[in-house]
Amino acid sequence: MDIKIVDVAAKAGVSPATVSRVLNNNNNVTSKTKDRVMKVIHELGYQPNAAAKNLRSQKTMAIGVIVPEINNSYYAEVIKGIENQAYAMKYKVIICDTSNNKEKELEFINLLMNKTVDCMILVTPMMSDEEICHWADMDYSIGIVGRYIHHDKVPCVHTDNVKFSKEVVNHLVEQGHREIAFLSGYADAIDSYERLEGYLKGLREHHIPFRPEWIENGNFNKQGGYEALKRLIEKKVSFTAIYAANDEMALGVYQACGELGIKIPEQLAVIGVDNNRISRYITPQLSTVNQPKMKMGGAIVERLIHQLENGEVTDNRVIILESQLIVRDSSRSLPQT
Repeated sequence: MDIKIVDVAAKAGVSPATVSRVLNNNNNVTSKTKDRVMKVIHELGYQPNAAAKNLRSQKTMAIGVIVPEINNSYYAEVIKGIENQAYAMKYKVIICDTSNNKEKELEFINLLMNKTVDCMILVTPMMSDEEICHWADMDYSIGIVGRYIHHDKVPCVHTDNVKFSKEVVNHLVEQGHREIAFLSGYADAIDSYERLEGYLKGLREHHIPFRPEWIENGNFNKQGGYEALKRLIEKKVSFTAIYAANDEMALGVYQACGELGIKIPEQLAVIGVDNNRISRYITPQLSTVNQPKMKMGGAIVERLIHQLENGEVTDNRVIILESQLIVRDSSRSLPQT
């Protein structure tokens, strides 16, 4: 009978990950648990797959990068930063586009972590913290861009979504706006939640009552922003400004406004996030939050490879980079009546 690691785990009453940690002499297992697992291993005559173990121990000099949507310019610039730094450190990059599908994300991480790469970078992953920590507990090297994970072996690079979202609301209020709508991103995206949190905090700080009808989901893409503005109009809710949680949705707002004859900024102020290249070339130029995308990509590669090659986690495992609100023509002062 071919004894597998799951058989050992079942008889020992632990997870397969715990058996793996015992086999790899991981210190995160108590001596009592380690003794129990080793006893079961001897009783069952379990033999670890030496070929698979050797495969995992051999360096490929490759980094896997999982992104939700490579066509989105935000992810494209993060990838560019990853590639630049990886190349400088003699590593190759393998890119996997999940098309915003969590099952596909899990398939990629299983495939790449077991066969192809030395480490993995997840850009705004859809997986839960628990799922990511599971892989890290199995001694796989993982880095995160755009999100914080509470695990001492997972380096993270992100910006303060709550802080800059409050700054967006502050700017719009200073321009005379008190009826501000918000376009959120994917339902499972942590950056969407945090930008919504900052928006709500901004309203509260200016004593503006929150109206649920001001919130619409634009799924972080142009078509979603276009449809979200149409829904806001159909609800006949009053608003003079829109904070879109990324520039892609803001472009959809521009398209819808063009069709509906709504003038920006005379009748509607618009602000996005990411400072995508096109934001400077549309008319009027889009006010937005500049995210240091390439810097974020480069920083995660540097931390992750240091950890991989030195076998230790750097003191600055979590890196929070500053964002900057860029005010352009799309959010100028509300006309006086």
